Order: sequence, then structure tokens, then C-alpha cells
Amino acid sequence: MLVFLIHVRDPQFYALPAATRAENGHIRVMGFPPIGIMSLSAVLKRAGHECVMFDQANPETPNEVIVEEINRRQPALVGLSFLSTTSYPYAKILARQIRAANTKVKLAFGGVFVSLNAQLVKHQCPEVDFVCRGDGEQLILDLVERVDDLADVAGLTWAKDGHVITNPNRSMERHLDQWPFPDREGLPLDFVESMPLDVPAVLSMERFTTMQTSRGCPWPCVFCDIPIFNEGKWRSRSPQHVVEEFKYLQDLGYGAVAFVDDHFLLQPKRIEAICKGIIDNGITIQWGCEGRVDSVAQHLFPLMAKANCRTLMFGIESGSQKVLDRLKKEQTLAEVEAAVTNAKQAGIEIVHGFFVVGNPDETVEDMKATFDFASKLRLDTFGFNRLCVYRGTPLWHEYVKRGLVSEQTDWYKYFKCSEIDPTCLPGEVINDERRAGLRRLFLYKLLHYPVQTFRLLRRFLRYMPVRDVVYLIVKPFLGKKKGATKAEVLTRAVEHGAMKDAAANLTQLTDEVLEHVLQESRAERLRIQQEAEGSRELPMISAR
Repeated sequence: MLVFLIHVRDPQFYALPAATRAENGHIRVMGFPPIGIMSLSAVLKRAGHECVMFDQANPETPNEVIVEEINRRQPALVGLSFLSTTSYPYAKILARQIRAANTKVKLAFGGVFVSLNAQLVKHQCPEVDFVCRGDGEQLILDLVERVDDLADVAGLTWAKDGHVITNPNRSMERHLDQWPFPDREGLPLDFVESMPLDVPAVLSMERFTTMQTSRGCPWPCVFCDIPIFNEGKWRSRSPQHVVEEFKYLQDLGYGAVAFVDDHFLLQPKRIEAICKGIIDNGITIQWGCEGRVDSVAQHLFPLMAKANCRTLMFGIESGSQKVLDRLKKEQTLAEVEAAVTNAKQAGIEIVHGFFVVGNPDETVEDMKATFDFASKLRLDTFGFNRLCVYRGTPLWHEYVKRGLVSEQTDWYKYFKCSEIDPTCLPGEVINDERRAGLRRLFLYKLLHYPVQTFRLLRRFLRYMPVRDVVYLIVKPFLGKKKGATKAEVLTRAVEHGAMKDAAANLTQLTDEVLEHVLQESRAERLRIQQEAEGSRELPMISAR
């Protein structure tokens, strides 16, 4: 059976391709590979099916080309995979374009957002035949084998005779070693390693991919939907299976890997076994991961560095204990400081801190404390994002009870908390304080950690134009300049609030207006792509 899998992306959040191609002839793009559809493709191919993948990051396969290929090859199933609320508008439009051109092909949605909103999505998007909930590996196998007999396909939401049917949930699969390694060679793209969250600041030009060694996170942070999606459970692959994938990737010529685990630093014995396996097998791939600052595995940071862990990311969120408690982070400022210090002393090259501003009950003094706290930490890189609320998170449920959002009319929307929560600071105040805080933070880093800062900038200078690296340093001192310039390629390395704002606004548009906006967006992307190809430099991002 022929299956098409499409990774739907928000074009505000990925970089355009580099002007030069990789040695294998593939287009290079900055950002994270679509490990979800790659994993499903591998499962389908092992079962004897044919699978064709598309990634909306590829400028050679815009929606029109995908629709043409569907009409030409007539697959039995087309799956659209996307993670979050911000990508949902793009998925809706693509599904409707496919359905308008082909009334027979079966369409399916999958991903975290639709898993948490399956019935609502099916009602709003009748063009889509199936909404797939939860883990997709066994589900997609069951679906393609029983596409004409859906009643027994667990985890499926579908319609019959005008009525939406929700099949029972699928049992949470714990034996993750049973699945093959993702089908990375089936997608004609090579990915360039950039800063966390697809920030377009290049870390290396090694062949780059992602790996998932575990799924889930049991902590109850109010802004996160991961515990809900994974039923509060954490599941992992065996160390042996992870090391075998590393060996496989090294044989394919990969030089850098980012773990997409929600919390890698959970089981010390497992981490130790993975690191020793990497060292014993002579694996030279550099890798990065994310974990909590209260991890009990911090004594393994030196071993992780020896095993080529180059990047370690922490969800720090705030420099105010009051705010951390409000967010239910269940961590202390002392734990944050200890984790960052331990990582740097262990030899981890890049330690990144995720922060959020615009939190409920946060004051100006709390924001100032956050930037002052970040200044004193031995962080190499950092990001300060506006807190937003998604349906399904504990914060969303709180806002429903407070009458700030509606389950009936707002479920598919994405809000900056400061726009709807009167306990948050006004957006203008948040932006002003963020600009001022970044200025203080940059000056402190340059004056107190000059060697550390120089090493990071030297890495950027290996792969990026000098003017863009200089802009990274001077941007916080430029004031409130309106509009984007080509040099703003590095803006999101320190703050990408404008991107978040644009994404939030997009989810709140009517479908008619949305289609018009997307047409303009495609034209803008084409223009920027042509400029990038003309200059033959690494890609630029529009921050409109």
C-alpha cells in the first residue's frame, strides 16, 4: 500500500534553505528533522508498504507540488503530522486543498495537538477522514490494514453516517525498542544544526539529525501539555538500542545529533550505560539533550562531556522563586545555579537556559530578578519567550474556570497570557523590561565571562557572516526599531517574541482571512529564498 506522510510546519519557525547543497545533492535547511513522520515511514516500510515523505521546510515541495503528486500517484492514505496549535491553521488549509483536488484519497491528522482535541478537530475539519490519537507506530499499521473496517482501530476518531466516533484509547506502549530507527534517508533533505528551538544561529555544518531515546515527562508544569499527552508517564528505549542507533548514524556520516526527549536526565544508570556505549564504540558524533535542573544524574555530567555531549539545555523559566512556584516548576533557584555550574565545570561546551516572561502574578521586580539571575549564571546561550497558553494544559483549565478562555470557541487558539490574564503585566511593559534586561544581561556576560562569550562567538563566526554575529551582540542596544532587516537572522537567539506573537495571532483568524495570509506568506518566502540564493549565504528569516 502506498502512503504519503507530510510534516506540516509553521513557516514562521523554520529557516529557508542554504544556497549551497550538501555533497549528496540534498537541499540544506536549518532546523529539526521531522522525526515523527520518519519514524512512521520506517515502520510502514518494514511492514512492506511504500511510503513517500514531504516536509514543508523543503522549498521544492510546496503545497501545490504535494497536491499534484497525490493526484498523480493516488496513495491509499495521506497523513498530515504536526505538533502544536500554531501549525494547525496550515494543516487545515493543506487538507482542504488536497480534498478540493481529490475527493477519494483518505486523509489523516496526527500529532500532539490533534490527540488532545480529536473530536473537535474532526467536527471542524470534516475533510479529514481520520484523527489519530497518541503514539502512531502501531496505529498507522492497524489503519492501513483495516482502512475499510475501522471499528477495532484503537486510538482513532472518525465519522460514520454523519456521527463522530471515538474508538477506545490505545494502550501506552512501553517497549520502544521494537520499532526500527527513523527513515532519515527517505527524505531528500539535509539539516543544518542551529540553536535550540530552530533559532537560526549555526552551531555546525556537520550532517545533523534528531533522536528520541525516551518519551514523556512526569512533572506538572502549568504551561506544558506533555504530561497530559503521555498520561504522566516516562518511557525509554534501552541503552543498547540507543547506542546501536548512534553506530548506525555514524556509518551514514552524521556528525551531530539533538535528543528530542522531554527529559533525558531521569535515570542515571541508563545515562551512564549510553555514555559508556558511545565511548567504547568510538562514536564521535556530538550530541545535545534537555533535562531538569533537579536531576539526580548531575554526577554524570563529566562522563556525558567525555561521550561528546556538547549542548545541555535546562528549563529555568524564571529568576523569581515566587514565579517558579506559580508555574509549578518544583525547582529552586539554588538547584538552577548548581545544575548550570556543574554542567560547565564538567566541560559541557554550550549550556542553554529557557526562560519565560509575562507570567501570571509576575511583577516588574520579578522580571528584573530573572535577568539579573540569568546574568550571573554561567549560561552560554539563552532565550526569553512570552508565556502562552494551550488547550489541555493545567493553565488552560485554570483560565477556563476564571472565564478567560472558552472551551467552545477558543479550543484551537493560542494566546499570549498577557493578552487575556489581568494578573500579567501589560505587553508593552513586558517588552520594555525584556529589552532593558537583555541589555544588562549582554553587558554582564561580555564583562564577566569574556572567554566563554568569545568561544561561543568564535563558533558562530565559523559558519556565519561577521555582520550577523555582530548584530547578535548589538541588537539589544538598538532600541525599539520597527520592522525587520536582513541582518535579523540572529534575533531569535535572544528573543523570538515577535514570531510567537505572529503565530498566536494566526490561530485566531477566520479560515477565509487565513488563506489570504498564507498566500502572502508564500510569496514572501519565495522572495526571501530568491534573495538568499542570489547572495549564496546561509538563510535569513523574516521576522515580520
